Order: sequence, then C-alpha cells, then structure tokens
Amino acid sequence: MKKIFSLGLGFLLAISFTSAFAADYPSRPITFMTMTQPGAQIDRLTRGLSQRMSKIMGQPINVKNVTGSHGTVMATELSRSKPDGYNLAVTSLTAYTYAPHHGKLVYTPEDFDYLTLVALNSSGFISKSDKPWNTLKEAFAWHKKNNKAMIAMFHGADDRDAIIRIAKKEGVNLSLIPSKGGPSVIKAVTGGHAAVGYVGAILYKHVEAGSIKLIAAALGERLPPLPDVPTLREQGYDEQVEMIVALVAPKNLDPKAKAKILAAADKLANDKETQEFITNNLLMRPVKWGEATADQTVKDLYKTFGEQAKK
Repeated sequence: MKKIFSLGLGFLLAISFTSAFAADYPSRPITFMTMTQPGAQIDRLTRGLSQRMSKIMGQPINVKNVTGSHGTVMATELSRSKPDGYNLAVTSLTAYTYAPHHGKLVYTPEDFDYLTLVALNSSGFISKSDKPWNTLKEAFAWHKKNNKAMIAMFHGADDRDAIIRIAKKEGVNLSLIPSKGGPSVIKAVTGGHAAVGYVGAILYKHVEAGSIKLIAAALGERLPPLPDVPTLREQGYDEQVEMIVALVAPKNLDPKAKAKILAAADKLANDKETQEFITNNLLMRPVKWGEATADQTVKDLYKTFGEQAKK
C-alpha cells in the first residue's frame, strides 16, 4: 500500500509540475525556425516577428535557419520537436500543402498546428536586366528561336513544377537549378548562371537598383510596385504560384502555451506598426490572421494541390 501511495503521489507531483511549468510559459527563450538563408525575405519577416513577439512574451525569441528542399527539411525537424511552445516555425505553406503530394516525407499535414497566417510573399519570375526579353513569354520565345535550353533557378517544388509545365507547353528544354532562398536566386541571375529565376519580394530592391527585371508576376494579380508586368495567366499560362507564410507549431501544442502564442499573434495582427513593417518595409501582401483562417487555408490548398497532382 505504501508503494502504491508513493507512486500515486509521484504521479500527482508530476502533473502539478507540468501544469505549473505550462502556466509559467514561456520561462526560457523560444526558437523561431525559418526555411531560408539569412537575408531572404522570409528570414527578414521571421526576425521582425520574433523581435516584436519577444516584447509581448517577455522572453528572447531566437531565429534558427534550417534550409533545404524549400521547407521540408525544416518541417521534418519541427515535426520531431516537443509541442511545448519553444519550437515554432515561420514558413511557406508549400512544405505542408504541396510537397506531400510530390514526394515521400516523414510527416503529414496533420502533424502540425497552424497558428496563423502572417503574410503573402509577393513573388515572380525574374531575369537579368540586359536580357533581350521583357516577359516570360518572350523569354521562352527567344530560347525556342535560338534552339537553346532555358536555365532556370527554382525556389521550391511548386514554382519548379509550374516552369516545367510552361516549358513543356512552349516546347523548350529546361535546365533546372535549386536555390537556397532569394539571395541565391538573385546571385545566379545577375551572375549570368541562370536566365530565369523565381523569387519573392526581395526582388523589388534589385529591380529598383537596375540589376534585374520582373518578367512575370506569379500571384493571381499584378504586383502593385510593378503594375506594368503581366501575371502568368495574362501571358497565357494557367499557373499561379503563391508563398503564403504562416506561424506553425508541432501537433498537439500545449493548450496554455498555445493560448499565449495566439494572444501575442492577435496583438501583432492588430498592431499598425507590425502590419506596416510587413506591407511597406518587406513589400509583402497582407493576409487575414487567426487560427481558423490558417487551418482552412491549409485544407483548401492541400485539396487543390492534390487534385492538380492527380492530373
């Protein structure tokens, strides 16, 4: 009986300790993972959000760059993390909605809690400013006329597959190069190593500097800072590539930790300075914040990409 009592007391103490620990969350630094290199637009977004959320949470939030396969390497690490609120990710949703349909992964979309959307990364296809074309359509026409394979640098599986489908339609061979994020795409294009590249909102400052030009907006609409550049659909391609960025956690996140994170995210969603940082500084597109919107977006995108994969 004494042994049973001791075991029972130990169990109750463990529960009490766990509850107290969760109630004190966060009691130590938090880590925000990001799937791009330092300096990339999503990395800059992650660092900006970490600084702002740190002030609300009362603990440092460190940024960890986990690159590889456009987020799937980072998603794998996140899926294996404890759901205690100390390891979160600011990431493009393609690793959770697109990649599972096109490769064998150790995780599924159900292995995560999608806490909130934070931004839509403006994106498009670029070329070096001195290239003899001004649109993606013209770039393919030039390569076809000169019987040359197009060297293209891709950012993730979704834009890679889009350019493959377009090249097949245009009858042009492709030579594809993977990237480690926006800066590596810019470097490859300006250095003449790639004729075309896909990149996020980091493109704006390089277009302004005159080193590159946007040849196709990848979203469903033209990019406001560059309204004269047509979208993929306006150029005759039934394609749209979007980098929707979200705050993601391992599945079954501790409820008390989750409540505090969501409360902090809600404050940022309603903070004018934070939203101006996203839209005016980073030139990303605004989104509706909140867990319900994030969950529904993931479900909708996963279904859409699944139907696309079957075709």
